[in-house]
Amino acid sequence: MPDFSVLALAALVFYGVALFFIYRILMTYRTAQGALAWIISLLALPWVAVPLFLMFGRNRFYGYVRARRSGDKALDPVIAHFERQASAFPHPAQEHFNDELQVLSNLGRQPFTGGNQCTLLKNGTATFEALFEAMEEARDYILLEFYLIRSDRVGQRIHHILRRKLGEGVQVYFLYDDVGSYSLPRKYLRDLERAGAKVASFGNGNVRRLRFQINFRNHRKLLICDGKIGFIGGINLGDEYLGKPLGAEPWRDTHCRIIGPAVLGLQLAWLEDWNWAATENPELSWTPVDTGDPGQEVLILPSSPADTWETCTLFFLNCINNARQRLWIASPYFVPDFQIMNALQLAALRGVDVRILIPEHSDSVIIGMAAYSYLVQADQAGIGIYQYQPGFMHQKVILVDQRYAAIGTANLDNRSMRLNFEITAIFTAASVVADVETMLEEDFRQSRPLSEHDYKARSLLFRIACRGLRLAAPLL
Repeated sequence: MPDFSVLALAALVFYGVALFFIYRILMTYRTAQGALAWIISLLALPWVAVPLFLMFGRNRFYGYVRARRSGDKALDPVIAHFERQASAFPHPAQEHFNDELQVLSNLGRQPFTGGNQCTLLKNGTATFEALFEAMEEARDYILLEFYLIRSDRVGQRIHHILRRKLGEGVQVYFLYDDVGSYSLPRKYLRDLERAGAKVASFGNGNVRRLRFQINFRNHRKLLICDGKIGFIGGINLGDEYLGKPLGAEPWRDTHCRIIGPAVLGLQLAWLEDWNWAATENPELSWTPVDTGDPGQEVLILPSSPADTWETCTLFFLNCINNARQRLWIASPYFVPDFQIMNALQLAALRGVDVRILIPEHSDSVIIGMAAYSYLVQADQAGIGIYQYQPGFMHQKVILVDQRYAAIGTANLDNRSMRLNFEITAIFTAASVVADVETMLEEDFRQSRPLSEHDYKARSLLFRIACRGLRLAAPLL
């Protein structure tokens, strides 16, 4: 027979912890729906909800906030120098153009910089060739930060280059996310460390973070060489972007190479993350490269759960609400919350050409099904939802009118909006905007438009499952 005094004590402990968590929720919640769901669960089934809250419940990364504040003191001179290098905003040919971009600059805590050279990299082959070349040409240091790193052909090629560059005296700083790179062998990392690389994990390797807390993933994908050339986009380090194994469709993704002052913006974001993971601020070059091209303005916009505001959410809302003729968004995970969906509907209702590009073949069946639940709302408002057909579309790209484009790591889902560390580059140069437009037009030509009928024609069980999965959107 169970000892009821022990059971009573256990129940008391669970309810005590649940009440403490409810207090934390009431003092910090960002959405009422999520707060109510957690509170009801903690009161009704604390022995189930308490462990789940430990893994999924927190929405602010307070340890990183403290590390950022202390790290920013050392970065103040760097930031001040960076701001002095900033060029003026593009010529305000349209009303409110400056205000709209100034909001984004304020959100990212960085200025727009001119004098950049930006090259669109439209697939894995082009991206990896550019990454390899940049690392081969590095003379002082290489900074890597990727969510997912594999020990496959691509990963081994990078491993080989890094070890050789270390032998040449180049410093290597290797930052990875332990959740995304869970399958990366320890030997891969140990060999780099033995060769002289500094290696850090963003999650479990840091004692300031609870080991069982799996939120707050570092979803950024960055490479910076010598403070002169940088890369940003959606591509992780793996063979899937090359169509491996043989016969498989390659992942469709987009990256961008930047040469110029904006690289220092990437470097600032990397340095904050490195300071959190490794508690050090390495000596880096902060002299911007003069490309001689004043026409390409770029803003680097990091976003994270350590921000004062919901930076990623506000970024998307700013783009959606200010679009006048066209709003094209490519996102592999389309599970927007009510405010993003409402903004998209309003944009379509005021006559904006709103198109959302999602994959037909996804790496997450659950998210793919949840996306179907939005088809009725989207179709009735005039929002075009398109399914990319060949392979898995993984890019995160936004095009607003003819005025600016954005390429980065943020998806249209709750994790990117509130839980992940993301980063986006915003481009105002007409040449970059035109390249993104051409690229997305080709993607739309290889896509199938979806409508309300595609949802209603499915079985009742499928539709119920879609609606049910949509309720779990905050966790997807």
